[in-house]
Amino acid sequence: MGGRRPRTGNDWKLLARACAALLERLPELVDEHVRELHAYSPAYGRIIGYDQHRREAREAMRIGIEMISAPRASPRRDLEHAEWLGRRRAEQGLPLELMVHAYRLAGQQVWNALLEGATSDVRRLAVLMQAATMVWAAVDAQADTASEAYRATERELRRRTDEQLQALLDALLEGGRSPEVAARAAAGLDLPERGRYAVVVLRAGRRDLTHRRLTAEGLRFVWRMRTDCEIGVVSLAEDTGLDVLAELLEARCPGPGGISPVVRGLTELGRARRLAELALRTCPADAPAIVRLDRRLPGALVVSHPDLAALLVSEVLGALLDVDPADRAVLLETLDVWLDCEGSAGRAASRLYCHRNTVFNRLRRLEQLTSRSLSRPRDLTEMTLALDAYRLTAG
Repeated sequence: MGGRRPRTGNDWKLLARACAALLERLPELVDEHVRELHAYSPAYGRIIGYDQHRREAREAMRIGIEMISAPRASPRRDLEHAEWLGRRRAEQGLPLELMVHAYRLAGQQVWNALLEGATSDVRRLAVLMQAATMVWAAVDAQADTASEAYRATERELRRRTDEQLQALLDALLEGGRSPEVAARAAAGLDLPERGRYAVVVLRAGRRDLTHRRLTAEGLRFVWRMRTDCEIGVVSLAEDTGLDVLAELLEARCPGPGGISPVVRGLTELGRARRLAELALRTCPADAPAIVRLDRRLPGALVVSHPDLAALLVSEVLGALLDVDPADRAVLLETLDVWLDCEGSAGRAASRLYCHRNTVFNRLRRLEQLTSRSLSRPRDLTEMTLALDAYRLTAG
């Protein structure tokens, strides 16, 4: 409640005497102030506590009253204290509007007390009227200073909290299974500790971040950026399946990416992340798809064992590896399309823009080069796995 204004020596003495008299009534003023605040909102007592609030209010009022009659060149101790109090109230979690209300109420109470003491002294009353603008400008400055400090502290606390929550989530994604970490992450992120979760892993190097704003009923996303990928933790409602998640991602999020199976609880996020990464590895580098691991299990089996995959390619594809690369690519593409068409040469021919007999001829040549028959289930399985291995590893 301090300020700066020129004043005559006599005016200053009158103001100083009024402030000195007010300081003698400080315990009474503080009791009235704290009592009114706690009656205004129970949050004051719940967050600060009555005795602590009384001590802090006494210090703030004392400094404010002293500054009213302080010499013009005096340091602004009232603003220094307002900055400290703004930080403290933010750390305590008192709502900003309640802190500002306390400043306004204190200013009104001090001003009323000054006027009350001057009712029988016309000269003192005149001096107070001249000082009114200064006093209320000081109250505004204190409230503004406290508010700025409050907001700055609130931003810093939010940043620290975000970093702590990210660290907790990272620990879970790295395989941590601590129930304490899971409980803290669940509370901080407002996620169910034992709910249904899937993990999405997207390959790095993307510029389109619209997926960060994905929303859908039954789904909630929390994203984490890594140097080589981006990870999404997805909380799924009990009646929401992976089909809904996959359709949403495919429509709004260019791949490549992998989706894990559903796991139960935050402590399973590490396993889900590894499975989502495995699903991603079944995507060729230039593939735009977002794939589910449960739809890519043979390919996942292949890429998870690189040495075995290389052996599978060399043993099964055999002489096919020695033919002209362009010819080899045509034969393998024909096999791939024929498998996608569930063994229908006619449908495969339509997709390949060739005659169905051409499809049969290419498949027969594949059988000759690999010494396998596509009509034998075991041979067909080996050929399918070898094709995946070639496309995802050796090729």
